[in-house]
Amino acid sequence: MKPRHWAEMGESTFVLGIWLLYWVHRLLGRWPFRLCLYPVVLVHWLARPVVRKASLQYLSRVEQATGALGRKPGRGDSLRHMVTFAETMLDKLLAVSGRYRFEQVHTEGREQFYEVVKAGKGGIIVTAHMGCLELCRAMAEKRGEVKLHILVHTRHAEQFNRLLKRLNPDSGFQLVEVTDMGPGTAVALEKYVTEGGFVVIAGDRVPVIASQTVDVDFLGHKAAFPVGPYVLASLFKCPLYLLGCIHENNGYTIHFETLAERVELPRGKRAAALTGHAQHYAERVTALLKRSPFDWFNFFPFWDQANASARNQE
Repeated sequence: MKPRHWAEMGESTFVLGIWLLYWVHRLLGRWPFRLCLYPVVLVHWLARPVVRKASLQYLSRVEQATGALGRKPGRGDSLRHMVTFAETMLDKLLAVSGRYRFEQVHTEGREQFYEVVKAGKGGIIVTAHMGCLELCRAMAEKRGEVKLHILVHTRHAEQFNRLLKRLNPDSGFQLVEVTDMGPGTAVALEKYVTEGGFVVIAGDRVPVIASQTVDVDFLGHKAAFPVGPYVLASLFKCPLYLLGCIHENNGYTIHFETLAERVELPRGKRAAALTGHAQHYAERVTALLKRSPFDWFNFFPFWDQANASARNQE
């Protein structure tokens, strides 16, 4: 697969299509939704060889590293991977609109997290493109105690925000597009964290604008991971947390854990420290994927991100 930055590939889901499928579910239910969805996913899967290859590459590597599938993955597994993603997109919209059955959501580390919230301490939460993380935000809003500021590296955030507002005008759910982390943005985020808020940022995609990355071992192969979450946690002198979400027990499991009480980046050892934090993050993500291997949604040549970013800087 020719290296391409993930942002060059465009959005694989369009707002209009998502909206139409949401209303199919709303009016007719889950099974009619699936009858409409599966042909769409199949056509998309057949028409996008890069998606198929990226999916099979990931599934092969997660199997080699963890044995999660218990067999060598084939095309059927790749198609199942895409179907899982498509159904998760529906659950994202149901979560934002308040229509997901929250009794199907299990949590790990929830009480530890709320103890931090009650103490008025903010922090940096690093996530990954896995599962239905919108459930976390919806549950936080329902409880009314947690302030989340979600940063995304995409120019489509405004369009998706409009869709979210149409689904639930009273929801405070919002994605904040950040393509360039300037001093002004950093100061505003630090104030937010100091006041007890949490900045949420994905740790598994290289930003659109060229920025520093480190190479770590992920599923047995070298991969480039951004250092932004660890740099922010160091600058703000705040804890660093991991938030993940996977399919489990006929629903979802939301996983929360502390990655570091403080992120220290000592002079002369800064690169090594950043690599260590990114490696720890990659290992914890791997542990979740071992439990639910079809829940990782990076349908592009993930292990070639460093090469693509280097080319984009030329």
